Amino acid sequence: MIYWTVCLLSVGFFLSLIFVGFESWHKLLRTYLFAGIIGLFIAKFISGLFFLVDDIRRLFQYAGSSWVPHWQKEVQNGGISRSAFISWMGFITGGSLFTTLLYGFGNKYKYTLKNIRLTFDNLPKSFQGFRIIHISDIHSGSFTDMNAVKRGIDLINQQKADLILFTGDLVNQRADEMDPFVEMFSSLRATLGVYATLGNHDYGFPKRGDEDIRQQHFQNAAAVEAVHQRMGWNLLRNNHIILEKNQEKMALIGVENISAKSGFPSYGNLKPAIEGTENIPFKILMSHDPSHWNAEITASYPDIDLTLSGHTHGMQFGVEIPGFRWSPVKYIYKQWAGLYAEKNQKLYVNRGFGFIGYPGRVGILPEITLIELG
Repeated sequence: MIYWTVCLLSVGFFLSLIFVGFESWHKLLRTYLFAGIIGLFIAKFISGLFFLVDDIRRLFQYAGSSWVPHWQKEVQNGGISRSAFISWMGFITGGSLFTTLLYGFGNKYKYTLKNIRLTFDNLPKSFQGFRIIHISDIHSGSFTDMNAVKRGIDLINQQKADLILFTGDLVNQRADEMDPFVEMFSSLRATLGVYATLGNHDYGFPKRGDEDIRQQHFQNAAAVEAVHQRMGWNLLRNNHIILEKNQEKMALIGVENISAKSGFPSYGNLKPAIEGTENIPFKILMSHDPSHWNAEITASYPDIDLTLSGHTHGMQFGVEIPGFRWSPVKYIYKQWAGLYAEKNQKLYVNRGFGFIGYPGRVGILPEITLIELG
């Protein structure tokens, strides 16, 4: 009875969204109610797979007993039947998953600082020990706890970095989602400033025809760029700057979103962004989507030494223990979290500062990366 009551209430909730102003609900209620019901459906789906296996098994057993007179039937002998065992495994697996997703609600602001040292033979001596903070995927539209976000900002500033680099997705959909957080993120400090590029969410999710979509994308991106200016961040849109220390130089390049996956906007253009850096011995590229790395960078731009990306969030769900790392997103993105290398080129994929959709994290915590060049 409880099972079917929950099912009917869940279906009724989704049908009611057609008639009620769901967007007008309080963000906290909207976020957790939606995530809880989706989590419940996922858990039920996983459990249902076990029940399906049992149904198929019983179908074959029934067919076998009809066609073969002496087909061996289940004998309990004081134990549980195969059917009961599979059913209980389904309940346990689905219930464990749902419980894990509920637990993950408490992890979304548990910022982890990951320290990595990257060595390059062609790094100018003046940049030895250069400290870069890399963050990505803020998704300010999902935040509900300003004090928790402030702790993440403080942790970044405590590192006293030479440079802070943000690789896109400042908002979920609209530029005004950042309004409550502009002052807070304006407090980020690094010796050489804060630089950023755009992610797919920074273009918004407009509707209507192709040309309308492009125009609305550009309008939303322009509004997001204005937010960067208010915060004092330097947004690189298919261009670069030259960093200089003791007359030695490094190029910092930023492109708008470029994706090798269908369904994501691609307005970036690396060719004009890199022009003029041919004689710069060391180059860092900010490109939001890591699928760009193998699609173009490693194939056509071997002189880009380090690429910084985000986008995947590590799917906010997975396992990371010494010697083993897994997330469902690995079946979509070859490079989905952490450090990758091919020949002399390196890619680092940040797991994201914020969250979207599921208001939590399981196994894949929000990340602030401190990169020291050597």
